[in-house]
Amino acid sequence: MKKTAFILGTLFLVLLLAACSGGNSSPDNSDSKETAGEATEASQNTTTGEAEYTIRASIGLNAEHPQYKGLLKFKEIVEEETNGAIVVETYHSGQLGDDRIAMEALQLGSQEITSPSTAPVANFIPEFAIFDIPFLFPNEQVADKVLDGEVGTKLLKMLEEQNLVGLAYWENGFRDMSNSVRPIESLADFEGLKIRTMENDLHLAAFRELGANPTPMAFTELFTALQQGSVDGQENPLSTIYLEGFHEVQDYISDTHHIYTPFVFLVSKPFFDGLPEDYQEILKNGAVEAGQYQREVNRAANEEYKQGLIDAGAEFTEMSDEAIAEIREAVQPVVDEFSETIGEDLVEEIYQAVEDAQK
Repeated sequence: MKKTAFILGTLFLVLLLAACSGGNSSPDNSDSKETAGEATEASQNTTTGEAEYTIRASIGLNAEHPQYKGLLKFKEIVEEETNGAIVVETYHSGQLGDDRIAMEALQLGSQEITSPSTAPVANFIPEFAIFDIPFLFPNEQVADKVLDGEVGTKLLKMLEEQNLVGLAYWENGFRDMSNSVRPIESLADFEGLKIRTMENDLHLAAFRELGANPTPMAFTELFTALQQGSVDGQENPLSTIYLEGFHEVQDYISDTHHIYTPFVFLVSKPFFDGLPEDYQEILKNGAVEAGQYQREVNRAANEEYKQGLIDAGAEFTEMSDEAIAEIREAVQPVVDEFSETIGEDLVEEIYQAVEDAQK
């Protein structure tokens, strides 16, 4: 009986001590730590100018590409102009997802900035397929004038209906062909080639018209597909072919220059609309200034990339004017067909702008 009483008394004492400890120590300690943390954070915001906004900016290409160098320039401009009130985190190589995933994240407001090529943008705004018209621009200088002019601005404004804000055009460049089967020297050489393309209806239709077998695929999957022979070839600017190492698994490269592709510098509309007006202007100006820098870097590097591909053993084909004219004529039915989808007035407007830019 005494033994039972002793055990019961001991259990009572343990429970009493546990109750006292749980009721008085833990919540107080937790609350104290949280309060102290908030006080420290408030002090840092006041004394060190800690960031008010964080921007996550992503691209699909790697860290060596001129596009990423442009993104770093944008980061430098924005952080300096806002005295660190806006911090820009940069992500390359599709770390936050491919172009479509990143654009959808911007629409939802779960990411702030991305800069895709115009081809995937056309899946959101059909009028952007106008930049996929083969052989639209004769050179980079004409492209600059048109993109930075009235037509380019009109298209950027259309993005707002998709919860996106377009601030500027950067440069991806003229797209060229690479493959592992044979040199492409004429229209006939496209026949039967399985070519990776972006997910874009005009691109797909144009390559079918050339006799190829176009296969849409995420860019992040492309190198492995080329390496394993799932596709025979692909089309991208020389900068991408060289920096992504496609020449390691592709023997033949041809300067078809079939499409000039801009990048579109996009901001999430929910995020942009929530910024003070002065910060909005800093982002706008930063996107334009960094874009000018990025274009210069891209163009200066193109000859270097071309030589690098040749030095690495790739067989480089310079297309003749006659071959380009033959290819251009072959895809004209596709241009006529998609002009109706894009809007014939808009197509006429951009052709006029191209003509005016050459005067």
